[in-house]
Amino acid sequence: MKNLTYITVLFASVVLLSCRNQTQDPKVIKKEEPQLTAREILGNPDYLAISYGGYRLTSRDQQPTIAELKEDLLILHAMGIRILRTYNVHLPHASNVLKAIRELKTQDASFEMYVMLGAWIDCKNAWTGLTVDHNQESERNEPEIQRAVALAQTYPDIVKVIAVGNEAMVKWAEAYYVQADVILKWVEYLQNLKKEGKLAKDLWITSSDNFASWGGGGPEYHTPDLEKLIKAVDYLSIHTYPMHDTHYNPAFWGVLPDETGLSKTEIIHKAMDRSLAYAVSQFDSVRHYMKSLGVEKPIHIGETGWASYSNELYGNSGSKATDEYKQALYYQKMRKWSRENQVSCFFFEAFDEPWKDAQNPQGSENHFGLFTVEGQAKFSIWEWVDKGVFTGLSRSGKPISKTYKGDEESLLQEVLLPPVKDEILRSH
Repeated sequence: MKNLTYITVLFASVVLLSCRNQTQDPKVIKKEEPQLTAREILGNPDYLAISYGGYRLTSRDQQPTIAELKEDLLILHAMGIRILRTYNVHLPHASNVLKAIRELKTQDASFEMYVMLGAWIDCKNAWTGLTVDHNQESERNEPEIQRAVALAQTYPDIVKVIAVGNEAMVKWAEAYYVQADVILKWVEYLQNLKKEGKLAKDLWITSSDNFASWGGGGPEYHTPDLEKLIKAVDYLSIHTYPMHDTHYNPAFWGVLPDETGLSKTEIIHKAMDRSLAYAVSQFDSVRHYMKSLGVEKPIHIGETGWASYSNELYGNSGSKATDEYKQALYYQKMRKWSRENQVSCFFFEAFDEPWKDAQNPQGSENHFGLFTVEGQAKFSIWEWVDKGVFTGLSRSGKPISKTYKGDEESLLQEVLLPPVKDEILRSH
């Protein structure tokens, strides 16, 4: 969900060569054929999904090591996560995640983890300082797709989905968005590779984008190319972020007049119920548009989340939306809804990643994780600490513990009520 910078073409070639060389490893060749397909995994309540980066520093110049990735994978596996979403393949991260998973599977046959592999897509001149051209694609897109193909071929037992682009069509992504025909081109390319037997026939192809880009927004998105894209993908992967709209479109946010007499926790629960309903309404808007085209196929949530801290628009001087208590309620309510509706939800995200807004350590982008960078479990998952599922596990040498030293009263003292509705209306 953040802008990504690119490394050199030379380094990209080295990564691709490395992927190809791995196919000659006898350990890779003798691996068993994949047992589960994307169709069986997505929407399955026993296969929880999450977005994963694992970067621990303020720059991605220093990639997580294989050992660090294994630490994180064991932590996530312990809490029932079985499918990860990655975002690009031009950096070593995704290939290293796949390597770490394979090594863990080799060491322990009961270890099970799958990947939704992202291929980053952007427009011509993105990140160059030149004028961007949203009607043409970047020359970096083709090698990115080829790297994704190489990884899917090398790890067919792990890679179950390839996502072409991340928020690559939504028009507020001014720095890099492309038109739907670019995404369509690469989706069709990958689907043809499946038909030719060059990719696993059960590999699912999608694009992961804002709900508006999938037809749930304004008519500017309702193009013939989008209609073709919806028909070309195996399923729709949509993003919904009510937290952001506690500021930009706070129709659902705030304390209603008849709620002012309730307790603090009751008021916040009601606000978070409306937040969930808002997210579901965006999900339903995509489903409605898809059905209007005469199409019936799965829709899953490729990204949603709630930051636990912000010194910006969503924090204590803004919409008062970001704290661990509200994050926990959104996480729990969204997980419950997705289970009941057999929708996979890639919650954003596993661990805080300080590189996302390195210039502002207190910015919301750095605080979407269910765990802190140090490996402390936020309020959302205190129960997993209580159950002992993390016993013996650690991050950077530190055992998994609770934030606030496990003192819920101390946590609640920092939780603020949302503004009352008339205050919101006056401020907008």
